Amino acid sequence: MKLLILPGDGIGPEITDATCAALGALDRRFGLGFDMVHRDIGLKAHADMGSTMPDAVMAEIAETEATILGPTDTYAYPPESEGGITPSKAVRTTFDLYGNIRPSRTRPGVPGMAKEMDLVVARENTEGFYADRNMFMGNAEFMPTPEVALAVRKITTHGSRRIAKVAFDLARTRRKKVTVVHKANVLKVTDGLFLREAKSMGEDYPDVEIEEVIIDAMAALLIRRPETFDVVLTTNMYGDILSDECAELSGGLGFGPSINAGDDHAIAQAAHGSAPDIAGQDIANPTALMLSATMLLKWIAARHGNNQLAAAAAHMENAVDHALGQPATQTKDIGGPLGTQAFGEAVALAIENLEE
Repeated sequence: MKLLILPGDGIGPEITDATCAALGALDRRFGLGFDMVHRDIGLKAHADMGSTMPDAVMAEIAETEATILGPTDTYAYPPESEGGITPSKAVRTTFDLYGNIRPSRTRPGVPGMAKEMDLVVARENTEGFYADRNMFMGNAEFMPTPEVALAVRKITTHGSRRIAKVAFDLARTRRKKVTVVHKANVLKVTDGLFLREAKSMGEDYPDVEIEEVIIDAMAALLIRRPETFDVVLTTNMYGDILSDECAELSGGLGFGPSINAGDDHAIAQAAHGSAPDIAGQDIANPTALMLSATMLLKWIAARHGNNQLAAAAAHMENAVDHALGQPATQTKDIGGPLGTQAFGEAVALAIENLEE
């Protein structure tokens, strides 16, 4: 099974190396036959090939079922006309990865702000206010005069219904509750359409409870009672913001995993950025990317009915939790002694030694 590894920028190479150490141990434990292939993207690829997302890499992603995408420093990229292609935009639009799935939960040993939380944000991934990726041609953010800046938000019935289906399907595997987050009291047309289609989809899931919460109230309720939420369904920008809040509640952005999934492809990608200020210091927490990799393996396992791969992914997540739960093997950002590489080795050791 081929795993395409795209390390990215900043802390990307460090956390992907730690993740690969864990995946290597998982391969040895379960005999999965992983073939981990590394390809350069980001600033290194631009320096060598003139593009932050070379065409050859995009073609290889298209032919590979499992891709792990490291964080990228898009602020430092040149204009797109000079090869500064945003990898997240490129993969999400090219492969129609309309579902960004971001779980957050409290974990033993991790000093999170939330006492109890176990939820998943199902975020629409291709529309909304993301001006660089919601139009067929051109950019949805523009200035008709030097003093006026405008942005166009795109919400479609098709886009709303398919992410709603993802959310309700997820809820059926969990605690059977979907919270639709919106601002339809003000954005009556766009958020109104999203809410209408989410509620319509909910009619096909009579066993799943559905509630709706205004976005600003949701930001507050996540602080007050995060344990009451199960699957949170929302639009692109709201989902981006709320999922970062959830990750922080769980212990920090270093604990924020995600996958970008469509009908035919899924790509693992931690929710955080490339953190260039700590790059090369061996202090970045690789947990988010490790857990993103387990999500990817679970997605592939479900797609093919592969129980062995599903069991392996669950075992890797248990190994991450085991390492985080021991003071001697915790990461430095939560007060532990281990750097990025050492934590990868600790998780690999847990994978090899823990009972299934």
